[in-house]
Amino acid sequence: MKKKWIGICLAAAGCMVLLTACRDDAGRGPKDSGEVKTVSWNTPMEKDGRILLRLANNQKPDHPASEACDYFAQLVRERTDNRIQIQVYHSSVLGNEAETVKEVEYGSIDMARVSIALLTSYNQELLALQMPYLYKDEAHMWRVLNSGLGDKYLESMEEKGIEGLCWYGAGARNFYTSSREIRSPADLKDMRIRVQESSFMMDVIGTMGAIPVDMPYEDVREALKNGGIDGAENNFPSYASAGHYHEAPYMIMDEHVRIPEMVIMNRHVLEQLSQKDQDTIRQAAYESSLRQRELWTEYEREQWKVLEKAGVRILYPEDKTGFREMVRPVYDMYGQPYEDILSEIRQMGGPGA
Repeated sequence: MKKKWIGICLAAAGCMVLLTACRDDAGRGPKDSGEVKTVSWNTPMEKDGRILLRLANNQKPDHPASEACDYFAQLVRERTDNRIQIQVYHSSVLGNEAETVKEVEYGSIDMARVSIALLTSYNQELLALQMPYLYKDEAHMWRVLNSGLGDKYLESMEEKGIEGLCWYGAGARNFYTSSREIRSPADLKDMRIRVQESSFMMDVIGTMGAIPVDMPYEDVREALKNGGIDGAENNFPSYASAGHYHEAPYMIMDEHVRIPEMVIMNRHVLEQLSQKDQDTIRQAAYESSLRQRELWTEYEREQWKVLEKAGVRILYPEDKTGFREMVRPVYDMYGQPYEDILSEIRQMGGPGA
């Protein structure tokens, strides 16, 4: 744990070096030679009379989340006449997701786009949005996120110095494996399955009989290749775009969880801006969320064609009852304090939810 903490601190320090250099590599922010006025943590960085905000994103530049982040930055730049510039750093340049959440908390990065699986330590109630087999479909999830309940969760980490600016979608997560097909929960027994760096997700996968292995997204393909894991779980566009299907050609579309993402911002940095600038940033973030949904839909179509062309073996469970029964202990462990919220979420799914 001590080594991990040191790594986070070093990553944060490294970010400050990167940012003051303002490198001109793809996805790493524009090159500029102006004098930096302020670079202290929890304070907006100013340069040549402009406010520079840093947004960390672990996806490649052509990913829907990345393009939506770029759109967010574009809107803010246009609506402030270039006075506020959001520099988006793609491809984990500023660290993996777990690291960037910490860096946003401490102010060494202003913003990040992250899965809410990594935010439960800031608000345990976020687990209610991630429970397995909770949503009927994507439309059901968006009805929840766009409701007053969704707004409440965006604001729920403010005491910890973090504000959720908007929601991004990330599809449904499915299992994919390297050596054999998964047709039922019994087939998962003792398989080493990569999960996000989240104790909750480790418990979800563990109750299904698999051996959960938490590791950064960036390390998954190599672990599949060298046999460090037997499979992983993710949405199918990420499975395709990251090339994981080359090492793990079997996928079952069980859609065990839908875990939305947030664009988060250091609350102290945000509050030092004028109210008008704060409103501009929040509105631009919301519009980028709408754009991200459109991009994601198109991205799913494109990546599905990639999987079809590659001849990936994709299965659909005839009945998810067995899977739902396996995760019942997760509801016993995590869901009981949130029964009212879970009931509200189910009701938003419509008849039969």
